[in-house]
Amino acid sequence: MPVPVPVPRLVIAAPASGSGKTTVATGLMALLAARGLAVSPHKVGPDYIDAGYHALATGRPGRNLDAYLCGTELIGPLFAHGAAGCDVAVVEGVMGLYDGAAGQGELASTAQVAKLLRAPVVLVVDASSQSRSVAALVHGFASWDPEVRIGGVILNKVGSDRHEALLREALDESGVPVLGALRRAAEIETPSRHLGLVPVAERRAEAVDVVRGLAERVRAGCDVEGLLRLARSAPPLEAEAWDAGGAVRETGGGARGGPVVAVAGGAAFTFSYSEHAELLRAAGADVVVFDPLRDEQLPPGTRGVVIGGGFPEVYAAELGANEPLRKAVAELARSGAPVAAECAGLLYLARSLDGAPMCGVLDADARMSERLTLGYREAVAVGDSVLTAAGTRLRGHEFHRTVLEPGAGAAPAWGLVRPERRVEGFVQRGVHASYLHTHWAAAPAMAQRFVERCVA
Repeated sequence: MPVPVPVPRLVIAAPASGSGKTTVATGLMALLAARGLAVSPHKVGPDYIDAGYHALATGRPGRNLDAYLCGTELIGPLFAHGAAGCDVAVVEGVMGLYDGAAGQGELASTAQVAKLLRAPVVLVVDASSQSRSVAALVHGFASWDPEVRIGGVILNKVGSDRHEALLREALDESGVPVLGALRRAAEIETPSRHLGLVPVAERRAEAVDVVRGLAERVRAGCDVEGLLRLARSAPPLEAEAWDAGGAVRETGGGARGGPVVAVAGGAAFTFSYSEHAELLRAAGADVVVFDPLRDEQLPPGTRGVVIGGGFPEVYAAELGANEPLRKAVAELARSGAPVAAECAGLLYLARSLDGAPMCGVLDADARMSERLTLGYREAVAVGDSVLTAAGTRLRGHEFHRTVLEPGAGAAPAWGLVRPERRVEGFVQRGVHASYLHTHWAAAPAMAQRFVERCVA
């Protein structure tokens, strides 16, 4: 049964992408954690990279809250699962406050998640090119949906004391308090490349310094006590915490045999939701992480392999140079053992990536492209595989700048039905490989089925 979850919480949102949500959210998380608070970090939407910075800031797994991938009914339970035992939760939004899945109203927007969590919102505004107009902007966002409670504003990229005074004066009559003003500070901006921020795993020492710098910016420029008061004003949330074991049992499954499931990690494969490993363990797997950049063999006793997303294109030469591991993965796949690969994993299983040799499991070659493929997808499993039965429907997300030139010999994994109709991915023997990122909390039977195949 749902029980009251009394965790103080805030949603950090913005009028648009690039306004400074990650700066404020990550800095606030790090500052509160440095004060000795147990901080639960969350990210609206499918983004893995921001969640990595949140984990670094708090020492806890960064957890995603995606109403499209998981359904609105799981937002409260997944939040309660992540926030268990914490003193405060900070939720970083996605895009603009009211932006969600294209053509589907508020679905998967920050505003929808804030309402589902009954959480107050702090609006981070890029004030670099405005003064009095900021009041009109804030008024519009605060009045657009009366169910969204905007409890404060943080002004970002403020140019001077005079500029800050003008902004505060304009906002005096808005009814929304100013809870911070941050000056421009490009020297601690986090570096980006073709798919967004550079992940923590690729620059950990530098990322630690960046997160400390963000915490100092928030300490110097924000009313932290006011932010905590606002977080504590959130009413108790009626939700039953999500539990991996319970989710697996609801599929009719349970712990099976303890097979070793090797999960790719390291700098090249950083995209994975924490719930995936939790579900594999609940289904009975012994989850062992391996690094395809450094490890020359799979973990001893490996019965199945999971290779998630990341940036293999950045490390193509190094991955190609690790011939012993490439051969080990290929041999396991040829034996019929279960192999599940998403996006970066798909590329790693191909014959080549930008000319560098990969595992050669799939009759396909991959290369970088100028075109960004991005968006939510609705999909149907074309046939049976180690993850799904034919006809299984679920939602996923595509995010890549690569293309695959496939040969023959494999059935497609998915039939995409929205927003466009096409087939995608590969299923051959025990291999399920696809560009589609999925969230297994929405389909725990995938983890159970995968572990059962490992046992078999």
